[in-house]
Amino acid sequence: MEGKEEDVRVGANRYGERQPIGTAAQAKDYREPPSAPLFEPGELSSWSFYRAGIAEFVATFLFLYITVLTVMGVFKSKSKCSTVGIQGIAWAFGGMIFALVYSTAGISGGHINPAVTFGLFLARKLSLTRAIFYIIMQCLGAICGAGVVKGFEPHLYERLGGGANTIAKGYTNSAGLGAEIVGTFVLVYTVFSATDAKRNARDSHVPILAPLPIGFAVFLVHLATIPVTGTGINPARSLGAAIIFNKDQAWDDHWIFWVGPFIGAALAALYHQIVIRAIPFSSK
Repeated sequence: MEGKEEDVRVGANRYGERQPIGTAAQAKDYREPPSAPLFEPGELSSWSFYRAGIAEFVATFLFLYITVLTVMGVFKSKSKCSTVGIQGIAWAFGGMIFALVYSTAGISGGHINPAVTFGLFLARKLSLTRAIFYIIMQCLGAICGAGVVKGFEPHLYERLGGGANTIAKGYTNSAGLGAEIVGTFVLVYTVFSATDAKRNARDSHVPILAPLPIGFAVFLVHLATIPVTGTGINPARSLGAAIIFNKDQAWDDHWIFWVGPFIGAALAALYHQIVIRAIPFSSK
């Protein structure tokens, strides 16, 4: 019994001094990774660069395919009670982001969204070369994903709006723009927090769990803003649906679904880098 009591005593105090919590935990050895260069011509001759772009294309293709089909399934029914409803649409978007980020994070970082790529570029997490390539591949993937859905049932696709983002009746463009800015801020801020390299160094479980809060953030933002804009927060998603649907109503306010997410992403990047991480003020 004495031996067991000693084990309990030692076990209860073993980590008392060596694993502090809160701000004290930040004293653990950590070096800020160097910023990505603005231009990196060497990437263009690397297979991993193109493999990452292909991963972004496929992920965005699958994202549009599943989500637009879900939206159409809800809107083609006269009674929302017989469908997954607005909550189901939100789960489709959030669930696909969770699955796709988990699947592609090790290859491309799992951006699947030009706004996320833009925010990470502003934080110097990737080069301009890679950022532009990712955004092009994301948009192409989104166009193809929406195109496949239209190919399945073209008449129904046209009649139901093709999943294109528009400002709902009763809301102004300013309200729609604000919803897109705040919604994208929530998403990109969550991305920064969930993938923070300093946090990963301190908490080994964080990289494994990172896709979960990102997907959950997408789910919650959709619940809040589907009634306002249909929820863009992803310019590639909005562009793909608009190009394939190609009606005036999809293009009238399309600028909102680029300007809003890019402003939201920029604000999230600035907030995380300057306020949360205080990187410009850290000692060198």
